[in-house]
Amino acid sequence: MANLVNELVSGVVNSVLKEILKKTTGRTTTKRKRRKAASATTSRTARKATPTSRKPARKQVSKRRTAAGRSRQRRA
Repeated sequence: MANLVNELVSGVVNSVLKEILKKTTGRTTTKRKRRKAASATTSRTARKATPTSRKPARKQVSKRRTAAGRSRQRRA
């Protein structure tokens, strides 16, 4: 009887361990890049001193998703 209980408990423990290990190893998250800190020499006033002439905004055109794009969206 004790052998039967021992076998049952060890089977359950083994299956739980396998499940936990499967979940932790198969994780593929996207790596976020850290934003680089602005250097101390560049300040806001220095950047504002050189105004850039901007191009006029273009009219927005609707973009159809490709089959690959839809599939990628569904997965995310």
